[in-house]
Amino acid sequence: MPERPTRPPDLSDGVVRLRPWRHEDAPALVEACNGDDEMAYWLDRLPQPYTEGDAHDYADFCTVGWRGEGVETSLCIADAETGEPLGSSGIFWNDPEAGVAEIGYWVSRTARGRGIATRAVQLWAAWTLGELGWERLELKADTRNAASCRVAERAGFTREGVIRSARENARDGKRFDFALYSLLRREA
Repeated sequence: MPERPTRPPDLSDGVVRLRPWRHEDAPALVEACNGDDEMAYWLDRLPQPYTEGDAHDYADFCTVGWRGEGVETSLCIADAETGEPLGSSGIFWNDPEAGVAEIGYWVSRTARGRGIATRAVQLWAAWTLGELGWERLELKADTRNAASCRVAERAGFTREGVIRSARENARDGKRFDFALYSLLRREA
C-alpha cells in the first residue's frame, strides 16, 4: 500500500511550480475567485463573493491535509519565476489501500489558455504515480467543461467513460455528468 505524503513537495517544470498556499497569497486568491462567472459555475461551491477571509481560510485548509487530516492536499500553481499564483491543484487520497487518488484543479482567468493546468497535472501525476508509487490517478470533469476535458487528455489521461448524474450543481440545481479519466502508474 502506498503511503500518503505528510509534507508538500516542491515541484516545478521551469514554467510552473507547485508550492504551498500562503496567507500572503490572499489578494491573488480574492482576485482570481471574484468576477469569473465561468470558474464560479464549474466550482459551484466556491463562495461568491469570495472574501479575504475565505482566502485565509483556504490557505489554512490547504495546510491541514499535509498534516494527515482529511483526504485532500492542495498546492498553489505558481509562476516558476515570479511565484505569482496562477491557480490551485490538489490530490484527494481517496483509497490508499487500492492506491487510487484523484486530482482536481482550477486556473485563474488571466492564466488560462497557456497550458498551466496541464503542466500542474503532469507534475502531480509524475510525483504521485512515480515517486510515491500510487497505482491510479483519476480526474473527473463535468462533460460540458471542454477545457477541463482537454487538460486531462493533454496530460495523458485516458477517458474511461461517463458517470451519469454524478452531482447537482449548487448554482443552478441541475444534475450533471462527469467524464472519468485515469492515468496508471505504468503509463506515467
